[in-house]
Amino acid sequence: MLHQFQNQLQINFPFLTGKKLLLAISGGIDSMVLLHLFQQSKFSIAIAHCNFQLRGIESFEDQKFVQTYAEENKIPFYSTIFDTSFFAEDYRISIQMAARELRYNWFYELLENENYDYILTAHHADDNLETFIINLSRGTGLDGLSGIPAINDRVIRPLLCFSRQEIETYAKQNGVLWREDSSNASTKYMRNKIRHDLIPVLKDINPDFLRSFQTTQAYLQEAQQMVADASILIYQQVAKEEQDQIHFNLKKLQQLPNYHSYLFQWLKNYGFSDWSAINDLIESQSGKVVVSSSFRLLKDRTSLILSSQNEKTNDCFYIEKDQNEVKIPLNMTLCKVSDISASSNSSIFVDEDKLSFPLQIRKWQEGDFFQPFGMNGQTKKVSKLFKDEKLSLFEKESTWLLCSNQEIVWVIGIRADERFKIEESTKNIINISVHP
Repeated sequence: MLHQFQNQLQINFPFLTGKKLLLAISGGIDSMVLLHLFQQSKFSIAIAHCNFQLRGIESFEDQKFVQTYAEENKIPFYSTIFDTSFFAEDYRISIQMAARELRYNWFYELLENENYDYILTAHHADDNLETFIINLSRGTGLDGLSGIPAINDRVIRPLLCFSRQEIETYAKQNGVLWREDSSNASTKYMRNKIRHDLIPVLKDINPDFLRSFQTTQAYLQEAQQMVADASILIYQQVAKEEQDQIHFNLKKLQQLPNYHSYLFQWLKNYGFSDWSAINDLIESQSGKVVVSSSFRLLKDRTSLILSSQNEKTNDCFYIEKDQNEVKIPLNMTLCKVSDISASSNSSIFVDEDKLSFPLQIRKWQEGDFFQPFGMNGQTKKVSKLFKDEKLSLFEKESTWLLCSNQEIVWVIGIRADERFKIEESTKNIINISVHP
């Protein structure tokens, strides 16, 4: 197994050579074999051990076992203790999910703080099979059936091609010591029930079941890659990235067969999980929104618009008299001029003597009204202007107002106010422009 392991590293993980590696070592047989294999292969390694406090004194004995091994073999050792049960209860998640969240967060902290390159875990082929069955039983797509990734960012799993039986044989032949986790024998957890009750039946039906499964999963991974490639090509035809938003053309989207599947591929990494709501969004009226923890998907007239879920700011920014440049929240210039040219959406001319400084730049609020340029005394709500301009919800939220003594001078980038226009009696003219 050692020779096969070293070949695996050369073929599939050549980037590990010469790097500082952090090995996640629990003290169980899988992780202790991983540790022994890397020791024999002469890599620069350190040990990271998590004490989840889930098995009383056993948890601390595991920690002591791993620490003693590290000291005897002069391997750098890091450990931490988690109150896993409290974390799970506090966040209302399972113990297994809590342990996963805690350990990977800590692993990444170690990588950064101690300058290690990768974290390596001892997941093996049987773990992959168990995960496949768990996901299958819960209902999943290709992602859930394609298995535990061998490379996931800076987390590396070099034992995925080896079975539990191969690992046990190697441990016994090479005198590898380990600690037995008593909880592994319990069928209280779904994974253990699958391991002890279901998989033995499958292997009894087909003694080579694990290898057959690995072949099937390899095909699934190839199919997953084909889907990913196709989704990228279609994305380029349907999606348009504009600043911090992505616009999906609804007409082009609905012409696709199985367009729901493409949406899943594009949106899954943005935290969305209510796929029925997203499917309904396509047929809903404009203005409806589906949200994830950090992003929003808006149904506009011709598009689905994906945007980060930033809270609407109530900040107010000020422009002092004789200030000629603004950087925040917009890039603006104010310049005194002797005559005027045509105004535009990005540039207006106003009578300086009608302004009260400091000017304010703020977001619009419900109830805001102004006198649109050219309408001679007629007022209009800003919200009505937005409706007439057919602005999306995101465009409304990103619009700023330039105000003088609480009166709107300019709905920036859209429409100036009549009250501050240049007249024949105007003596001092200011040109205000907004720039990308």
